[in-house]
Amino acid sequence: MKTFVVGDIHGRGAQLASLLDMLPRETGTDTLVFLGDLIDRGFDAPGCVDQVLSLCNGNPERVICLRGNHEQMLLDFIDGSADLWITPVTGGERTFEQYTGRPLIARTDAELDEARRIVASKVPAEHLSFFRRMPYYHEDEYALYVHAGLDQGKHPRDSKPQSLLWLRDMEFYKNYRGKPCVFGHTPTPFLPLRGRLGRHGIYISHSAIGLDSGYNHHSPLSCLSLPDFTLYQTFADGRGETHQITSFIPEALKAMQKRAGIGT
Repeated sequence: MKTFVVGDIHGRGAQLASLLDMLPRETGTDTLVFLGDLIDRGFDAPGCVDQVLSLCNGNPERVICLRGNHEQMLLDFIDGSADLWITPVTGGERTFEQYTGRPLIARTDAELDEARRIVASKVPAEHLSFFRRMPYYHEDEYALYVHAGLDQGKHPRDSKPQSLLWLRDMEFYKNYRGKPCVFGHTPTPFLPLRGRLGRHGIYISHSAIGLDSGYNHHSPLSCLSLPDFTLYQTFADGRGETHQITSFIPEALKAMQKRAGIGT
């Protein structure tokens, strides 16, 4: 049995479809975990949600999608509790346009209220329901899986939801040594230099494993298979690559590899 973990997708529908086609996943025994942030920035956020929702509905025991801070920002905007989602840095305006078919205009309070009403009515109810039931974390025999990080190295059940969605903590990145924890949220170029796996674009330091390999035209969309540490990546130009990671693997996962005869 394997677990395939997919990093932040951010609306890259074609790359996601290509990545899923690459994975040698046995649907009856292997687990597929998405670390959240399906939406914003890319060309097809609704299509990404459709793909992942279909997988989750078709095999709920074996396909898990975590809540990302971008899904949370959209919900907060619709619920009227915060407007961060529509600030330019988030890329939410692109998702707004893709769901509504019109540009985002929110210069006045009246326009803001209208934008909130429109997006709430245009995002399919099944998508909103999906966002609201996304869990904050997942755990299996191999690792913990969260969108952003852990509170002072605590188990996710003892960490605040805000931390699981938003945390950027150098102490966690550099020195976390608990059960292996796979996270997204922070692109590898913004993580500590020691632990970045060069051209692969992912991060491994002790027991912290980062899979947000960035968002630009050259950035790969990444999936890591555990416990074998095979990395699958797709690119905007249609390329797909597979790499066997052999460096910096957490000791607990090395022991699992040895028991399973991986790499021997």
